[in-house]
Formats: sequence, C-alpha cells, structure tokens
Amino acid sequence: MGFLDRLRGKQDRRVVFIGLDGTPYTFVQRLMAEGRAPNMARLAGQGSLLRMDSTWPWVSSVAWSSMMTGVNPGKHNIFGFIDRDPATYKQFIPTGRNMQARTLWEVLSDAGKRVAVVNVPVTYPPRPVNGIMVAGFLSPSLEKAVYPTSYLPTLQRLGYIVDADPWKARESKDLALEQVNTVLDARIRTLFHLLENEAWDYLHVHIMETDRLHHFLWQQMEEGHPTYAPAFFDFYRRIDDMLGRLAGRLDDNTTLMWMADHGFCTIKKEVYVNRWLMDNGWLHLRNVPPDRQRGLDEIDPRSVAYSLDPGRVMIRVRGREKEGSVAPGAEYEALRDEITAAALALREPDSGEPIFQHVFKREELYHGPCLEQAADLILAPHDGYDPKGPLYKESLTFKGDELVGMHTYDDAMLYIGGHTVPQTRFSVLRVMPTILDLLNVAPPPNLDGESLL
Repeated sequence: MGFLDRLRGKQDRRVVFIGLDGTPYTFVQRLMAEGRAPNMARLAGQGSLLRMDSTWPWVSSVAWSSMMTGVNPGKHNIFGFIDRDPATYKQFIPTGRNMQARTLWEVLSDAGKRVAVVNVPVTYPPRPVNGIMVAGFLSPSLEKAVYPTSYLPTLQRLGYIVDADPWKARESKDLALEQVNTVLDARIRTLFHLLENEAWDYLHVHIMETDRLHHFLWQQMEEGHPTYAPAFFDFYRRIDDMLGRLAGRLDDNTTLMWMADHGFCTIKKEVYVNRWLMDNGWLHLRNVPPDRQRGLDEIDPRSVAYSLDPGRVMIRVRGREKEGSVAPGAEYEALRDEITAAALALREPDSGEPIFQHVFKREELYHGPCLEQAADLILAPHDGYDPKGPLYKESLTFKGDELVGMHTYDDAMLYIGGHTVPQTRFSVLRVMPTILDLLNVAPPPNLDGESLL
C-alpha cells in the first residue's frame, strides 16, 4: 500500500457506536459463558471488551452527558434527572438546554465529519450538527426531536418510536416486555437504514430499552422466573443478533464500539433519604404529608438539608438557598461532616446491612464553572440500596414489585473492535477522546480524560 492509500485509509476511518444503556459488563460475560451471546463472544475475541466505571450519581443523564462531552458534571452542568433553582426552589428536568459543554457530535461536525446520532439521553432539543440528530427520550414528540426537520418523514416511514411508554410498562411485566420489544424493532430498523442509506463518519444509535427492561424485570431474570427470565434472555438474543448482523456489514476502516453507561442489580430496598433527614432533625416540612403541588416549597425554614434523586443532599446555605440558614464556612463543613458520619453509620432496619458505602463532598467528584449547581454531598449506596428523593414517606425503606432493578457504578462496559486495550480501571470520561482518536480528530483542550488507545 502506497503513502496516499495509507493516508486515505486513515482519513476515511469511521465509527459505529451502539449504546446499550445499563447493560453490565459482568452480565455480558455471563451471557457469553452460557452461549447466549455468540456474536458478542466472537467480537470480544476481535477487540477489547472492558469493564468501566460510571459517574456518581450513576444515572443515565449524568453518565451519557459525561460520555458525550468528555468532561465532568462540574463542566457540563448535568447532575441528575431532576434539579432545582436554589434561589426559587423551582424544580426542572435538565435537558440539552442546560448542557454547558460541547458534545462529541459538535466537535466532529466542526472537524468536517458527518454524524448520525439517534436517541442519546440529554440530546433534546437537538442541536444542529453536520448530519442527522434524533434526540432521546425526553423529547416531547418525534416532530420536535429531529434535526434537520427534513429527515422527519423518513423516520415516520420507518415507524420510529422515541421511547417505550413507562406508564404502560408499570401496569404489568407483560406490557413492559411488549413495549421494549416493539421499540427495539423500530430502533433496529432505523439503525440499518442509516447504515445503508446515509453518508456518515460517526453513526451512534442508542438502545434505551435495555435499561427499561432491567428496571422492570432484572429480579425475575436473576431468580430464574419461568416466564420472564426466558423472555429477558430472548431480548438479549435479539441484541446479540443485531450486533452480529451489524459487524458483518462493516468494512476494515470502520470500528464497531458499544458501551453501557452503568451496571445493574436487583433492588433490595428503596431508601427514602428525605425521611432519614427528617428522622435526624435536619429536614422539617410545613405540612405532613406535604402538598404535592408545592414541592420543595414545603420545606420549613428550620430545615438545614434536603435531598433530590438519587442520594444528592443539598445544604440550605445562607445566600444560596431559598430561606437558607446555614452559614458558609465552618458551620457548613461541620454539618456536611455530621451528615456524612450518620450516613455511613446508617443500617437497613430489617437486614442490619450498611446502606451507604461512601459519601462524597461535591468538590471530590466535580470541578469547573458549574460546581455551584452540584449537590453538597453525594451518597454512594451499596449495591441493592436505591436512594430515592420523595419529599415525604412514612418509612425509611420499601421493597416493591414494580421497579425491581437499580443502577450500579463499577460494572459499566466498553467494547472497542479491532484494538487491544489492557484492562485497567477507567472512567466513562475516556470514551469521547478515544472516539476522536479513532477518527483522527484532535481533542478539545479542556477534556477530563484521554484516549484509551
């Protein structure tokens, strides 16, 4: 091969990236060992299948925002699925409007690469790119999710679906299975249409249905339920078939990647952090039970702390929080230390097991211009204890049969085809610079990770 051929090959490198939301590394190892994922097993032998750390908190909005920007939440400004304005206590769902960092697809677009990105969390409203952007599940409708809008008729012809209906899924396990399989059908149709009919250098299709399946049926899979465990594994057979079919259509200049942003496990107990704060005298409410319409306005001025999902504790700092009374400095630090010690000492009433493995101060996890929006403490639970943020609950813990699976931190996953990468402990922050490296695009100067290659 001559110099020009080698140069052209380098310039023409492409990446196909599949998001498998919440698919644990250890679960995929199990699937491969049991012969349930032959294509994954074959592909793992042709590349590197790696265990990866997620983010704290380990929710999809934070983890995928970190993946797509290559920076920590203190720079990109997405700290959870729900947030608040500390001055007014108005709550909101962070979207792409709140994203303060440039995304991978914007960096690639600026470098002249054509992208096709579908269904990634926190991409609504869709930002202009050099190519196609179909925003993720927070989109209010397909009509509002597509850039450019001229691509909408194509997606409508494909029967594209923005997301499974979580309310139907909550009605029954059977409806949950029906929903995730129907939406997976639409996702796969769209993936192969883009693969075969559009020009792209970077193609990213996100499968959110894995996460949905896990929340509703993970426990049944682990326990070997006679109906739902086989259905669970059959869903992953479809994922494996999709990856095998996809790999068979890629040329030598195209790298296949897939990624899971966090792991999963069965919920032992939901843990209501605001109940715990109330029991310790750190949180008081004006009404018990509170008026649901008033939300955080139900917090009594005597309160010094409150929590938002999942396990984020806000201190009511004077001058920052509405009616805040805690003085910055020594009083603030003493309260953080007091809550930290109590959290680490907390035991689940029935089992006696510790609930939290660590408590992070925000500056231990985050840095950047958005740090002030972060929670003051981030509670890191032991697997199985799912911290929740309702303002009022009668009891500290609860075990239900509707949502049975929860996220985990250190069992995320990354696959890079055609490259040998040693297994080390690494963060999701290294994914974006690795993709830029594969596509021969210089990384922006402010990234918090570096390429794995």
